[in-house]
Amino acid sequence: MHGTRIAFGPFVLDPDTGTLLKERIPIAVGHRGLTLLAALAARPGEIVTKAELMDAAWPGTAVEEGNLTVQIATLRKVLGPADNGGEWIATVPRVGYRFTGTIEPVASTPSKPMPASGKPSIAVLPFANLGGDQDQQYLSDGITEDIITELARFRSLLVIARNSSFQFRHPAPDIAEVRRKLGVRYLVEGSIRKLGDRIRITTQLIDAATGTHLWAQRY
Repeated sequence: MHGTRIAFGPFVLDPDTGTLLKERIPIAVGHRGLTLLAALAARPGEIVTKAELMDAAWPGTAVEEGNLTVQIATLRKVLGPADNGGEWIATVPRVGYRFTGTIEPVASTPSKPMPASGKPSIAVLPFANLGGDQDQQYLSDGITEDIITELARFRSLLVIARNSSFQFRHPAPDIAEVRRKLGVRYLVEGSIRKLGDRIRITTQLIDAATGTHLWAQRY
């Protein structure tokens, strides 16, 4: 599926950029939800087992089946009813799920500079895990994804997709390089650190054109 977008009903899914459009309007979906949708849509009409889906969305991590159930339920809510009035994602009891829609591959177009739209553009960079603990890494990634999802709800903003932002996880990115590659005006970055039984989260809003801090907060 690399390099190919998938169209079904009013939707276009681009697994490479981690975006889902409905009638050309971006739909806010978390990274794991998009991963699951891509895995199902890649095999339309076939049963994809729960184990396969959990391996795709939580690679190398042991998770409870309930996490998958929640993600599928969220996807169904986002997608709404299929063209035939049924569900885009059917449950196969005790086995897994099946994508019921008819898909049409759509060739990806070459990358172009982001057009001027008058909307402020923003990217949320992966929050740094200052403790090094793997559980904290999941938390820091989750916080980053939640911020991206919430910002994407505002049509007055151009929000860079999660997959594009996460390419700057390591090493610590240069602001000018991020601005050059993503074409954004603003950046959100932050960190997470465990202090005893408490967790300290810091976040900053940066003007990518000047490298200056516009806002900062500690939680």
